Amino acid sequence: LLALNVSSEILNAFKVVDNSLITSNGNLNKSSIDVYNSLVAAVNKGDTREKALLLKPKADSLKSISAAFDTYISRVKQQILVESGLDKTGKFKEDDLEASTRLMDTKGEGTKLRAALSKYVADVTKIMGPDYMQKAFPTGLPITTESNLNDKDWTIKYFHMVPTVASETILSKLQNDIKNTESQGAKFLLSQVGAVEVVYNKFIPLISQTSNYVMPGQEITVRAGVGAFSSSGAPQVSINGQNFDASGTGYGETKITASGGGPHTIPVRITFKDQQGKVQTLDEKVEYVVGTPGGAAVMLDKMNVFYIGVDNPVTIGSPVGWDKTNVSMNGGSITQSGGSNRSVRVSAIGPASITVTADGKSSQFSFRVKKIPDPVFKVGSGRPRVPSVEFKNQQFARAELENFDFDLKYNVVSATVYFSGAGFPNVVSSPLSGGSLGSLSSFMSRCGPGSVVTFDNVKVAGPDGTRGVEGRSIALY
Repeated sequence: LLALNVSSEILNAFKVVDNSLITSNGNLNKSSIDVYNSLVAAVNKGDTREKALLLKPKADSLKSISAAFDTYISRVKQQILVESGLDKTGKFKEDDLEASTRLMDTKGEGTKLRAALSKYVADVTKIMGPDYMQKAFPTGLPITTESNLNDKDWTIKYFHMVPTVASETILSKLQNDIKNTESQGAKFLLSQVGAVEVVYNKFIPLISQTSNYVMPGQEITVRAGVGAFSSSGAPQVSINGQNFDASGTGYGETKITASGGGPHTIPVRITFKDQQGKVQTLDEKVEYVVGTPGGAAVMLDKMNVFYIGVDNPVTIGSPVGWDKTNVSMNGGSITQSGGSNRSVRVSAIGPASITVTADGKSSQFSFRVKKIPDPVFKVGSGRPRVPSVEFKNQQFARAELENFDFDLKYNVVSATVYFSGAGFPNVVSSPLSGGSLGSLSSFMSRCGPGSVVTFDNVKVAGPDGTRGVEGRSIALY
């Protein structure tokens, strides 16, 4: 009977603890920001630049995974509020004993949270490395997966028949553990700026292939990696007998005019001083094939895939006149747009091929079909943490396709927006129709440092129709 009647005093006690944790989280955020700013300053100083450049990527990765996990927990908090009857005014049933059980146990969100927690711990361990991990967290991580419990027992321990306000407090404590982990790790990395001995100070990508001309059914081997070198190692490169001083860039480069059909080999020799000052020599070879013209060819003007819902431009070559050439397609449609230029349309993921029949001889070219990747929902700069003044001045939300070769535009259709934190005693939600933020102006005006704005259930429209994309939580400071 006691468990079914949670007193207001107990509920208020949880609220006090939750508010304290939220305040602590804010202070930890400020502390971490100072550390990251110090690392940036170290990068910009001549005497610490090389050492800071080694450690800053670790700090940036730690910051990124911590922010992502914190955002995920905020979404779980919001889901629990919804399960507790959250209405448009931000009110919910604070003493609901079944909401957490229903979401975390029955619907399995507890297992997902535990998995995300385990991944976070594994990612922190990987980022820091064994040596740094032991030194940065000598007594262990502030956050633990409690490996002695299975997922079911872990979920029951923390969320079974727990009032909503208590669940929110437990999740705030988990966020506090995350921020403590991030802060402790970042501070340790900053402390190492003056303690790291840098051997390699420059990095370049290394890519080679066994051949850059193949026929259907033949294999090509591609080798890729990262090369690290020190300018003091005085690397020297010889390509086909031509010598280059590579101490500045790490590589030599030359151009060769292809002649004579068939395979060719170019000798490459690299000499450098290793960490002990000993001269080392590496010998490699680059192979390529000079082909003989003749036969049909299909070249994609964008990339080696077709995308659904857009015109995919292709160029088709033929060794004979077009009066003796026929072009057909399976898995899509192809139309001529002038001369050797064609346009391909596909509507479903699956095999697709173009057949070119030139003077009675047919050649088939197979391609992949992909869906256009999800655009990224953004407001303003798109960063997860922005000044409150900057956020208040935003008038539109948008959806951007990042790192995609087609010039396509997606428009925001709708979303559900939640306001919480400073300025909002209770979580407030409001619908968004279209990309204009005008309908949210009354809520945005209440936002200040400490407010959190979450865009959920985001839908966008593009050339391939309407789809749902990942939302975004923005923390204001």
